[in-house]
Amino acid sequence: MSAQMKILSAGPALTLQDMGRGGYLSQGLTRGGAADTLALFEGAALLGQSPEMAALEMVGMGGTFEVTQDTVIALSGARMTVTLDGAPLAWNASHLLLAGAKLVIGGVQAGTYGYLHVAGGFDTPQVMGARSAHLTAGVGAVLGAGETLPIGQAKPARSGYFLAPSDRSKGGVIRVLETVQTQLFSSETRERFAATTFKRDARGNRQGVRMDTETEGFFAEGGLSIVSEVILPGDIQITGDGAPYVLMCECQTTGGYPRIATVLPADLPKVAQASVGAPLLFQFVTLEEAIAAEKRDRAERKGLGAHLQPLIRDPHDISDLLSYQLVGGAISATADPFET
Repeated sequence: MSAQMKILSAGPALTLQDMGRGGYLSQGLTRGGAADTLALFEGAALLGQSPEMAALEMVGMGGTFEVTQDTVIALSGARMTVTLDGAPLAWNASHLLLAGAKLVIGGVQAGTYGYLHVAGGFDTPQVMGARSAHLTAGVGAVLGAGETLPIGQAKPARSGYFLAPSDRSKGGVIRVLETVQTQLFSSETRERFAATTFKRDARGNRQGVRMDTETEGFFAEGGLSIVSEVILPGDIQITGDGAPYVLMCECQTTGGYPRIATVLPADLPKVAQASVGAPLLFQFVTLEEAIAAEKRDRAERKGLGAHLQPLIRDPHDISDLLSYQLVGGAISATADPFET
């Protein structure tokens, strides 16, 4: 019988996510998938497996989990409190999870979306080529206590490794490109938009994140006459009150609000993980600069495995310390060590 993970308790927005499903935009379905795709690559690097494998996405808090067979897990994305049978664990690291042990993932400490990965990935049935839940489209559902997830066959995975995280919770500079509608905004409005430091509003989810500012709103000339057309994750729509919204992985496929810019895919994880109140500054780049940035980002994601470090644990936090072979041999206090 294959290994399974039992969900003993669950946070308010626990879902299964992978890289999402492509090819359905014309049918009204965006790709969806993990809000922070970089976190999938981080977890995959820690476990030595494909980033295409599904992981649990946790928002706000995680839950309590148990496996039926010994397996190796990894934690990535937003840092949350986590213990294994009461002993604290390191985030952005891989750990051995013994059968029957209680893994408790609590509240978020920094960021928005945390991820729990298992060696072999979660082997649930695919729907339209993916295992991810797309809640706004009615595909999949929020997971709750009492549910069980099958775990796929895994290659031997080593626990006890750490990957230095890129702190995406603090916001920062977000690179953007002009859209076909950018010129609908006056040069003064565009310059003011690029010079404004926004704050990540509390109003945000997998569909979009609102940007807050104390300055006046941003409005397009003739914005009310714009025809609804195709939109994509990363597009920055300006709503009726002049506030920018960055569209995220579960956004709609068409929209009529004017778009002042589009966030580079490489920087979307920073928008997704920005903590409420984190500062965000949008910086326009050229198409050539954007292409170069995307190439660098893809290369860095593929090369994450080369940056793994052994995880050094504090003996005070090792509940099963006595089970380790700490002495390689026995010596006598009275015998002459030089006698044969």
